[in-house]
Parts: sequence; C-alpha cells; structure tokens
Amino acid sequence: MTVPTYDKFIEPILRFLATRPSGAPAREAHEAAAQALGITDVDRQELLPSGVQLVYKNRAGWAHDRLKRAGLSSSPRRGFWQLTEDGLVFLAKYPTSLSPKIIEHLATGFIDVRLKPTANSEFLASQSPIETPASESAVASPDDRLGEALSELRSSVALELLESLATVSPSFFETIVLDLLHRMGYGANRADLQRVGGSADGGIDGVISLDKLGLEKVYVQAKRWQGTVGRPEVQAFYGALAGQRANKGVFITTSSYTAQAIGFAKSVERVVLVDGPRLVELMIDHEVGVSARTVKIPKIDSDYFDEEST
Repeated sequence: MTVPTYDKFIEPILRFLATRPSGAPAREAHEAAAQALGITDVDRQELLPSGVQLVYKNRAGWAHDRLKRAGLSSSPRRGFWQLTEDGLVFLAKYPTSLSPKIIEHLATGFIDVRLKPTANSEFLASQSPIETPASESAVASPDDRLGEALSELRSSVALELLESLATVSPSFFETIVLDLLHRMGYGANRADLQRVGGSADGGIDGVISLDKLGLEKVYVQAKRWQGTVGRPEVQAFYGALAGQRANKGVFITTSSYTAQAIGFAKSVERVVLVDGPRLVELMIDHEVGVSARTVKIPKIDSDYFDEEST
C-alpha cells in the first residue's frame, strides 16, 4: 500500500489523543496513526520529494493542523499535541467512527480559520489565513491552487518558526536576530554584527557597524517575550540609544507591541519595531533557519512557436 492522504490521518489522531487527555508527543501520535492505518514499515520510509521528511509524518502533521484550525486540538508546546475540551466533547458524540462527510468537513472546512494563540505565543492569531475559501478549491485553476498551497506552506512554516523561537535561549535568539540582519544586508560581513548581551547591556543586545571604521552603527534589542511589549520597554531602549549617542535602533521581539509603544517609536523617528509575525516573515524571505526548494513549473514558450519571428 501507499501512504494515505492526510485526511485519512484525522480520525486515528483524534482517537489516539482521546486516550491521552493530558496530551502526547507528536511522534507518538504519528506512530499510532500509522499503525491504525496499517502503514507498513517499508511505506513508513517513504520521503517527500524534498527528501527532508517522511511522508506519513508530514501527512499526520497536516491532519493535526486541520484539527487545530477546527478547535479540536492544540500544541501547548513544540512537538506536543493535546485535544481541547471541544475536541473531547466532539469525540464523545461519535464514540465509534466518523462519517466520510465529517472527515471531509474537518479536512477542508477550516483552512481559512486563523490559529488561536497558545500559552507560548499570543501573537499567533495575527497569522494571515488562506485567502481562498475551501469551497472554491474544486473550481480553482491549477495556478490558483498552487498559490493556495504556497500560502498554506508559508503559513505553516511561520507557525513552526514562532514555536521554535519560543524555545531557544535568550542568547541564541539574539544570535538569530543578528544572523537575520546580516542576511538582510546590514554590515559588510558577519563580524560587523556583534552580540553584546549580559545584565549590564543597558537594553542593547547587539551592535551593527554599517561602515568599515564603525562610525555609523545600528543598535539592536532582541527579546523573547510572551506578553505584549509596552511603551516602558521601548522607551527604555530609546534611553539606552541616547546613552550610546546612537541615532538608529531596532527593537525585535517574538511577541507584539501595544499601541502606545508603536506610537512612541513613531514619535522619536529613530527606533524601528519588529514583532513576531514580521520577524518570521523576514526569516522565511531571507532563509534564516529555513531552507527552500526550487520547483520547476512548465509553461509554454509562445515565442519559440512564432514562425513569423524566425
């Protein structure tokens, strides 16, 4: 047999998680679903075309993504799945099996639903949903479906990045931010971006030299926050810049900013704020902590077949 499509994983994952009301590691859910579906050991070795992930784990992941969007499951922390109260109530209504119609609804009916915030990432609700409703997918052109797929993959990677950033150490997060800024073109080489850190950093976590002599610098604050960053924190960073006689600063967080913090940054005109969603978009665009693969899409070359032009 071949690995079933991701919709077939939905019910096995639901049933397994129902036996673990306190949640379970995702890898255990992968294996339980594969066993329930009768996927052989040989088929479990099948890789995606990219060669970076096993097919059955990828499809189990997409099935759980749909359950999260339906509000039936959650990821309280990275690599850990747990049914919500709604999920437990839902399964109680269907103690034996789910009909094909219900499975189809779970698989396609919530694609455009925004994922709710988790304890580790209140800002996840700001992730953009898929723009094309699932009901239109059957009549969408191949180009439209490709665009939908790319948007969905990007949204999924953004979510994983946010979850990963929530687990790294503060010092490593500072390094990630400097790596990103270097990829974006700041500093002639990586050595021009230095992490400061430490308890006496005065609100400065990194320094970027924009010229060889270090006469022009950008100061960086990089903070992993679970709550919203307010005006006091941004104002303190601005004060640290003044102490360094600096005229450029970037405040980057995994969370979000209050309206007061955003208003203050605009009023001083030399502090740029980057929130969690914007941070992961930049990481995807500049391939920091993210790899990309090239997909060749064939398109007819009409000029080649224009005999009058030859």
